[in-house]
Amino acid sequence: MWEKAEATAHGASTIVNAIALGSGAAFGVDLWTKAAVRITEEPNIIKGEIKSDPVENPILIEKTVSRIFRHFNLEKSFGAKVETWSNIPAARGLKSSSAASNAVALATVTALNKKLGDLTLVKLGVDAAFDAKVTITGAFDDACASYFGGIVITNNLKRKLLRRIPLPHDLTILFHVPTKKMYTVDSDIGRLQNVRPMVKLAYKEALKGNYWTALSLNGIIYSSAFGYDPSVAMDALDAGALAAGLCGKGPAVTAVVSRDKIDPVKTALQRYDGEILQTKLNHEKAKVNSK
Repeated sequence: MWEKAEATAHGASTIVNAIALGSGAAFGVDLWTKAAVRITEEPNIIKGEIKSDPVENPILIEKTVSRIFRHFNLEKSFGAKVETWSNIPAARGLKSSSAASNAVALATVTALNKKLGDLTLVKLGVDAAFDAKVTITGAFDDACASYFGGIVITNNLKRKLLRRIPLPHDLTILFHVPTKKMYTVDSDIGRLQNVRPMVKLAYKEALKGNYWTALSLNGIIYSSAFGYDPSVAMDALDAGALAAGLCGKGPAVTAVVSRDKIDPVKTALQRYDGEILQTKLNHEKAKVNSK
């Protein structure tokens, strides 16, 4: 009987988007993706299904399994069936791809009765994102925030996790999530060289520990570069958010709020078309659920 395993990885949100600079920062949020992987006797046949959003292309989860097989030189020995479920809206900038690749990679390694170091596993998921052509930078910062939780600061080009910082437990995260999807590979990155010096300032603020200043500054910069209206984030700040800005390449906007400001910030966000997601910060590593 061939092995199977299930794993969970959490979501993440942007502090500094790495596309312009090659370095970034992100933090974990308590949204999740679960992956179930069953190893089969059909070499090179990997079938994926995204149960929570069947119209989405499963190529990333299939490429992730393939990367794990190749790492262990097992691609000619096994195949797999992989399914994912998630409460992270896809293609809104909310790191659904990073969470999926982390969960699938961890479930696949477990199903194979193998072991990998955490960063090696994360990097294989990043490789799979390149294989699937769903990323520009590899999103190493997002992948680390998803896998480890807390705040992470990274050099994406060198795939180095520079810092991992715990977060306060008493903050709430509100996402304004428009209905329109925006895929990373469709983003117009030609204009980003013009904003690179400003993104560098946001990254320096993150390195200093001014994470929320960095998040808001980054949001203004990338909203301008990608042509988004910054009013959603500005209204959240006016309503008392500690930070607010574009998440990833958008169109979702993140607002970080203290408990006493949840209602006014939520009211501000509700003036705009779209869904409001309320969640917490995440401090847990990706984990195996069952085998």
